[in-house]
Amino acid sequence: MASRIRVGPARMPSRESPEQAIEVILERGYAACEIDFESGFWMDYPFAERLGELASENDIALSVHAPLFGFMGHLEASGRKFTSAVGALDRSAGIVAASGAELVVFHPGFLLGRSREDAIAAVVEQLGTLRERLAAKGRAVPFGIEVMGRVRDLGSLDDVVEISRRVGWVRPVLDFAHMHATSDGAFLEAALFSDALALVDSVLEPDTPFHIHFSDIAFANRNETKHLPYGAGTLRAEPLRDALAGFDRPATVISESPDEESSQAIRSVLAGSEGRSSAIRASQTAASSSRSRSR
Repeated sequence: MASRIRVGPARMPSRESPEQAIEVILERGYAACEIDFESGFWMDYPFAERLGELASENDIALSVHAPLFGFMGHLEASGRKFTSAVGALDRSAGIVAASGAELVVFHPGFLLGRSREDAIAAVVEQLGTLRERLAAKGRAVPFGIEVMGRVRDLGSLDDVVEISRRVGWVRPVLDFAHMHATSDGAFLEAALFSDALALVDSVLEPDTPFHIHFSDIAFANRNETKHLPYGAGTLRAEPLRDALAGFDRPATVISESPDEESSQAIRSVLAGSEGRSSAIRASQTAASSSRSRSR
């Protein structure tokens, strides 16, 4: 089952060229990568097209994370903030269409003083408006809505699954670091991972991969505070690996760890290889290769 789990980083390892980016991804043993637009767009369409060609040739699964302000569910479907959000999601979808990436990952937004049901209804309605715009431009690609890390705001597992039930082209994106935080550190055994995966499995089309974010995490009062190096907190990859083995569905796991050694440690566990020591060696090899290229 481990061969069906693709692992990759949450940031493109090089912005110099598509060729260099794919080279580093392969050197580090990854089979996936999320294109990082959280802070803004840095890639043009020709770059995306070439990146997609190379990723396809090397069996690398790409995804796109939209800018953080690109969320739906605004109080009013008008004004500068809403227009900017729609534009960000439109351009993200354009990069997905150009690169052949699997989906656009985006955040669900905020309650903004509303009931949970009213906030979800606003997200669903505004996603419908967005979809009309995307379809007219040939950008009607899959989207993934991410579970968030603040316990009293929009974005729980139930929230994103319900939005996905109502909007067929939107999938839940499980962020187990966020869920570990909002559960006050409960995700220690495979059973909880399995329960979350089963809920998402119920709304995914056959053969559609689970899309998962993972890292160790610090939290306080059931709210995330920051991503940690793997091993510095209490979230571990073994229960996720064991839970995924119970599903007849592939998975793409994106490491949001703050350092390469942590991402390699997670990859090593999920790939079922010899453990943390081999992950550290792979990280050191990748770092050495990077230094050699820079000289």
